[in-house]
Amino acid sequence: MGRRSLIAAGAAALTALLVGCGGSSAATSPTAAPAPSTPAPSPTGAPNQLYVSVGDSYAAGYQATGPNVGFTNRNGFAYQVVDAAKAKGYDLTLTNFGCGGATTTSLLQQRGCRPEHLGPGASPYDASTQIDAAEAFLRAHPGRVALLTVSIGGNDVTACSIATDPVACVTTTAATIKANLGQALKRLRDAAGPDTRIVGITYPDIILGEYLSDDPQRKNLAELSVVAFKAVINPALKAEYEKVGGELVDVTEATGAYEPLTQTTDLPPYGTIPDAVAKVCTLTYYCEFGDIHPRTPGYKVISDLVVGTLPQR
Repeated sequence: MGRRSLIAAGAAALTALLVGCGGSSAATSPTAAPAPSTPAPSPTGAPNQLYVSVGDSYAAGYQATGPNVGFTNRNGFAYQVVDAAKAKGYDLTLTNFGCGGATTTSLLQQRGCRPEHLGPGASPYDASTQIDAAEAFLRAHPGRVALLTVSIGGNDVTACSIATDPVACVTTTAATIKANLGQALKRLRDAAGPDTRIVGITYPDIILGEYLSDDPQRKNLAELSVVAFKAVINPALKAEYEKVGGELVDVTEATGAYEPLTQTTDLPPYGTIPDAVAKVCTLTYYCEFGDIHPRTPGYKVISDLVVGTLPQR
């Protein structure tokens, strides 16, 4: 197999494994009959001090307490952003539409979110899709939303984990992600106006945790996953955000994935392992529980990246 095929296979396996561990945050099925939109919540907040979070379980702030067990809480990056942004002169009021298990398709088509998949303090939008609810809020608060963060795309390739041809599956799914994300971001930008800062996040390369496996194939997958993120996944996401004047913060790089695997450290109980792998183990629950979500310090890395995009006031 050539290097290009290895990269494609690595990307397919990476994305399939990435979401295959995230069953605890599955979304509910779409409702068939159309329904009117749920009115947008109306929090208090000074002009240009509102913050909107859109997306999946990362946006909602999910954390694991064991294998396939966990809950959303205020350790999530969106909640940390509110506190961290104060140092830059912001007094943000968060409205969180994030829903555990959300995909780029459900973002556009599925009405409502199960209460346990919403972030703390989030208002239900039972009769609306997530994008409709966010769009309505943005239009109802013109000139008041300083920041909009988007975390979406990781759950789209769930079906590829059981596909006969995962490479073909991911290729097809990638096209869907690109089309859906492009549509969603255009709607969000049109509703928010030109001045709202839109920041997308990518994900930690949790598949680096497979480096701890005794299976040579899984260990090789860990190495390929870095290439998949750096050369395939993140550039594709970055391009869609830039089309609407937004930006993508590279969580993959910030959580150490691009560091050479020859750089090692000692991390009990795993022994001497690459620094990049150690960071996956300490910043996420993947090594301990096989769960893709960040620990509180991992969410802080994302929060710091988002706040880093904000100009000082």
